[in-house]
This record gives sequence, structure tokens and C-alpha cells, in this order.
Amino acid sequence: MKTRARAVVIGGGVVGVSTLYHLARKGWGDDVVLVEKGELTSGSTWHAAGLLPLFNMSYSVGQVHKYSVRLYQELERETGQRVGFSRVGNLRLAMNSDRMDEYYQYAATAKTIGVDVRFLTPAEIRELWPLCDIDGLVGGIFHPEDGYIQPADLTQALAAGARARGAEIYRKTAVLGIEQATSGAWVVHTDKGDITCDHVVAATGNYARQTGEMVGLDIPVMPVEHQYIVTEPHPDLEERKRQRLPELGVLRESDGSWYMREENSGFILGPYEKDAPCCYVDGPDPAAEYELFQEDIDRLMPHIEAAMARVPAFADVGIRQVYNGAIAYTPDGNPIIGPAWGIDNFWLSEGHSFGITAAGGAGWQLAEWIVDGEPTIDMLGVEPRRFGAYATKDYLVRKTEEAYAHVFITHYPDEERPAARPLRTAPCYERMKARGAVFGQKFGWERPNFFAADGMPQEDDWSFRRSRWFEAVRREVANVTNNVGLLDMTAFAKCRVSGSGAEDFLNGFVANRAPQQVGRLCLAHALNRNGGVHSEFTILREASDSFYLVSAGAFQRLDHDYLKKYMPRDGSVQFTPLTGAIGVLVVAGPKARELLSRVTHADLSNEAFRWLTAQDIVVGSAPVNAMRVNFVGELGWELHHPIEYQNHIFDALFEAGEDLGLAPFGIRAMDSMRMEKSYRLVGTELSIEYSAFESVIDRFVRLDKGDFLGRDGLLAWKEAGLNNRLVTLEVHDVQDADVLGNNALVRDGETVGRATSGNYGFRSGKSLALGMLRPDLAVVGTEVDVEILEGVFRATVIPESPFDPAHERLRDVNGANG
Repeated sequence: MKTRARAVVIGGGVVGVSTLYHLARKGWGDDVVLVEKGELTSGSTWHAAGLLPLFNMSYSVGQVHKYSVRLYQELERETGQRVGFSRVGNLRLAMNSDRMDEYYQYAATAKTIGVDVRFLTPAEIRELWPLCDIDGLVGGIFHPEDGYIQPADLTQALAAGARARGAEIYRKTAVLGIEQATSGAWVVHTDKGDITCDHVVAATGNYARQTGEMVGLDIPVMPVEHQYIVTEPHPDLEERKRQRLPELGVLRESDGSWYMREENSGFILGPYEKDAPCCYVDGPDPAAEYELFQEDIDRLMPHIEAAMARVPAFADVGIRQVYNGAIAYTPDGNPIIGPAWGIDNFWLSEGHSFGITAAGGAGWQLAEWIVDGEPTIDMLGVEPRRFGAYATKDYLVRKTEEAYAHVFITHYPDEERPAARPLRTAPCYERMKARGAVFGQKFGWERPNFFAADGMPQEDDWSFRRSRWFEAVRREVANVTNNVGLLDMTAFAKCRVSGSGAEDFLNGFVANRAPQQVGRLCLAHALNRNGGVHSEFTILREASDSFYLVSAGAFQRLDHDYLKKYMPRDGSVQFTPLTGAIGVLVVAGPKARELLSRVTHADLSNEAFRWLTAQDIVVGSAPVNAMRVNFVGELGWELHHPIEYQNHIFDALFEAGEDLGLAPFGIRAMDSMRMEKSYRLVGTELSIEYSAFESVIDRFVRLDKGDFLGRDGLLAWKEAGLNNRLVTLEVHDVQDADVLGNNALVRDGETVGRATSGNYGFRSGKSLALGMLRPDLAVVGTEVDVEILEGVFRATVIPESPFDPAHERLRDVNGANG
């Protein structure tokens, strides 16, 4: 066994072996090893059903799955080893219009990443799957490239491909501990000796939390029991085989929460029931191999009955075997693929609930990331740092059981799952709730999405179309536009970067120049090394050696870890986390100045308090750092305050603002208003897949200030040619649905771009979208088609900021407001 390697992969399931294979393919073959405590595939891989579903509503996961399916078709030719790929297709049924809307939205995403999806009528479904009863169906979709594979054969083929490139696999080798030396190198202690390496990849499946404990990480993964049934042969399937008819495709009845496929002229039925329990909550036995749990058929009966109704032949066969094994889950059901937080060169590929489908793509992107320093696709949907310290063991149990039960639910774009909530709440939570707030959550924080009014139920109304909350948001926007509104943004990620080297560090970290005067603030972007946009910060200079940074609450761990990883290690820069200590209330609207003037003695005039500046003021009796900036394009201030003063500030504002029409507004109203200003968001318009120049944030990129992270990559990207340019689009003739994001933009039958987000703009009276378009088409007046659910609509490129394009309301240039 080697004692030194560039990388050690821990875990011999399909995910770990794929990572080894891809590292070897990137040129590290002679210097990478994999250790597995038992035999390859002896964890969860061996009992997996081997399905390869391309369907996923996530842009990140969709690309990972697409790569996997393509790789698996090529692997047999490369290695000479059979992988058992049966490309039988995948048929998903729809029993209601909401399910069809989900499929339409998915198909729009699939088109942007090149996945073939075909819509079928009930009659076409019957022709494709003759044993299916089409009663109650409204349609379905078919993936012709989909199918299933033999997991053990696939894993062995990947292992053969890795070994052929020089990689080594050590079976029956248990990892006893992992530690990082002062030099930064990792030492993996095994029962066969130690291996020193530069990188460690944890692909340990059900052991993820135990692996994390070895290096001080609380990995947000918990296994859940999953059962599937294998039946005896059925005469009809045997007859089809005798007639050499094609094997039936994988059938999924999403509304019944089950999948079915052929297996040796019988059936496999895999239900996803509501009461499936977590398992291995305190970790599996270290010696566990090929382990299954006692089956529980009673738990599956509603799904068995649904399957019998849909496929009557299923009722005719006996059960040959029931498998009940562990599948690792994360709180949202997507895997975690990428770097760990707080430590260098420790990589995670865990929580793969669809591990066979994701293994190829996960290994591909991890190898790109480890060897070249960056992934090549947007990985936010599977980023390990999308969860925080709030994801405790109890939280994981509740959320992973929920994620399992939600595999086949309709995935609405505005869905907010209820388990383990409320968890993190701002002090004003109960006050907002009393005023009608309907909450969502980000990074564990409860945030008002909108406010129920005029007798509407205080509950959400999820849909792919304009639903009940559309009118509530209209009212909120109108009030902010005409009066003044209050928004709780306590969930913002907040930190302080200070020290003698703070300014130099920030100037080398972000593309903009750090504010040069105390009290000034700027918008700044941290790029990756290739010049794509990784993070966005508002930076306030508090003192000569201190800066206050604010970023999106959903990306707290990601942004703060990115900051800390690039900070100098010589003590010249200090990092202080502040998210939980500081609350944020936003007041915005033409009467914002008048409102604040009633609760503070500070001079709020344009001359004394300019746009993009901040001052320490007192609101009521509470200390506040007031920042004249907001995300809705109206006159306003963000009020950052020690969180214990929040309710005092809240009450003072509402007592003073009753006659001004002060009312709270939520995140959905904010999003509508930000669309009308063409404001970008990380994860949609800002992404590592697009250069800062493609996202058209040139004014925040200061090439003249000297070197900064990603500068060389950005210039090289520009020199090689830009493939996209961000535009604002007006979508014409829509009736009850707006662009949701990831919709294909088409011209003359060719996909020429992708809508990154969309919404209705109540102030402008337009259905709007932001999107990436081919540069030669990204000019005002260009017309394209955009697919919204089942319709195709004309969209026109319009100038940025369709509402108040000169930003006069935001800057209050005439000093008219107050």
C-alpha cells in the first residue's frame, strides 16, 4: 500500500469509485488511491435499483445527471467491461394539471441543458406501455435516453477504468482516523498503515456523519430506509420477451409516489412512502456490509394498491423479494458535492439519494474542482455549504424523512416545506405573524414571503401560475410605491473584516474597489479564478481598518468560507461573524424619509445623508447603523441594529407611521420590484458559468486597481470570446403565468439563450424576465420566443431597469420625498 498520494478517496461505492476514475482521467492516475473498509459496492450501491432518472428541477443536478447517463453509455466501450445499461426510456405520468405544469417547467429547463423530453397523450402512453391503465391520466412525459443500469457492474467498470490509468484500490482497509498536519497535508490512518496526501475525498454514504466527526465536521446527511419489491415473472412480460418486443420503459406515477420497471420478466416496484424512518441515526456498525432491514409491507400498501390500479398485471404476480436498505439523504434531497467548510482540501460527495444517476457527474465535477481549482458548471444546487450549523441531528432526522416522502410530490417553484419549522426567527417574527405574514425560510431563518390581507387565508398557495398571493403582492408593491413599507431582512449574512491588512485583502478579493472613505459603501463581487461570479457583497467601511460585509442569507456559510479561505494567515486580517447578532429592517418608499425623521434626530436630507452612504443614528432609543441602499428601487434605508433592539425599533416605526400608510411587505414583493430594476441575484444572473462581463456588471469591475481574484481568468475569458450577455425582456400576451427561470429562449427554432429569472412588474405593468442571450442578439428590440408552461410567447429585449431607468426615485434626485 502506498504511503503518499495526491488524493485519497474514502468509500468504495459507485460515487467514490467514479471520483477515483475521474481523478485518474484528469492525469492523476499514478497518484490517487481509494480505500474501502469492505468490498466495492458493499454499502448502499449493491442494493440500489439502478435507475437513471434524468428528471430533476435543479439546473445543477440536471447537468450532473445528464453527464452520468452519457458517460455510462461510453464506459463499456472504453473498459471492455459490461455495465448492464438498459436504455428503455422513462415514462412519467400526470393525473392533474398541476403535475403537467411541473413537467412543462422541467422541460423548459431540460431544453437549456440539452436533455430530450417528449410530451405524450394518454393514448400515446397506452401505446408505449400497453400494461398501463390510462384512466384518470391527463398526459405524461418520456425521456428516450433514460433507463437503468446494473450498479455493481457499473462500479466495477469504473474501477477497471481507474486502474487502467494507474489508480490503486485498497479493499478491506478501514479508515481509523483523519488528521491534518501543520504543513497542510492530510494523514489518513488505516488499519493497514497511514497514507499522507494533499486531498481527501469523503464518499462514505451511510458513514458520512462518522467520517465528518473525524475532522470536526457535522455533515448534514442522514440515511432513510427505502424499500422496493421484486416480483415473480408475469406471463404477459414473458410473452413480450418471446416475441422479442422491446422492454417496457421505467414507469413513474408521481401522484401515486412509486416507480416500476421490468426485472427478469417480472416487476420491480419502488414506493416512496410518507412514514419511512431514518436509520443509522447514530451511525452504522463499523463492520456492517451488505446490510438490509426487516421489510414492512404494511407501510407500502397504499402504493401497492395504487400500482395495481395503474398496472393491473402487477396484482397477478407474487412477491419474490423485498429489499429494505439505507439511502443517504440531505435536508433538501440533493447531494452535497464540493469542498468542505473551514478546512482546506477536504472534499465531500455525500447524501446521494440518487447515487447511481449522480455518481458519474459528481466524480466529473469533483475532479475538475480538485485538479483545476474550479468546477465547470454551476454547482450551487449541490454545494455542501448551502446548509449551516442549524442542521443538527434532530433537524436532519425530520428534514430527511420529509425529503424522502417528498420525492414524488409536485415541486412548485414557491414550495416551502414545513418540517422542523420555525427554527431561526427574528425578534419581530410574532409581530409580523400578527400582521398576516406567510413565511418561507432561508438558511433556517423564517422570512415573510407575503402578507395575507382582505380576508384571504394566512397560508401559502403554491402554483406554477399566478395564485392567491399574486394580488397580495400587488397591494404590497403599490404601498411601497406610494407610501412606505417595511421588510425584515435579518436573515442577511453579516460579518466584519478588520485589521491592518483588511483593505488590501478586500481589494485583492473582490473585483470592485473597497470603499475609500469611512461611511461609504459599495456593491462588490468575488469572482472565481476563471472570472465567473462566486459571491456578491455590500461592503461598508466602518473605520480605517474595519469593513462590514453583507451578503445573501442563503449563502452565509458559502460566502464566509470563501472569504476565510483567501484571507492571509499572518494575523493581519480578522474575521468576525455577525449574522445572529445584528437584525435588519428595511424601510422603503417615497415616505421613508418622513417616517424615519419622526423617530430620529439625524439629518436625513440628500445633502446630509447621500445615497450609498451609512451613518450611526438613534431610532427611538436604539442604536442603528442606517445604510441608504435597498433592493427595490425606492427611496429607503436598511436599518442594521443589535438584534435585541429589534422590537423596540419595529414598534417605534409603526407607531410613527400609521398615518403614512406604513405596512410590511415580503420577499415576493421585493423580487417583483428587483426585476423592474434589472437587479441581479447570485445563482441566477450571477454564476460561475457566466463571466462578470457576460452578467454585465462591468461598472463593478475595476481592472485599473491592480490584481484581484479572477482578474486574469476574466480577461482570458473576454479574449476567448463571450458566449452570452444578460438582457432584460418584456414578455408579451401572458395571461396567468410568468417566466420562472431556466426557460429556453428560442429564435427561428434554435435555442439561443436561457431566462434566468422572471416575474410580473406591478409598477411597470409588464411581465418581465432576465436572461442570458447570444451576444449578437442581445440588443434592444430583438425578439425571441420564450416557453412558459404549455405556451410559447413573444419576448422583446428592452433597456435595463424598465421602471425608473434613471433611478430618480432611489436617489431622490429632486429631494421631493420628505
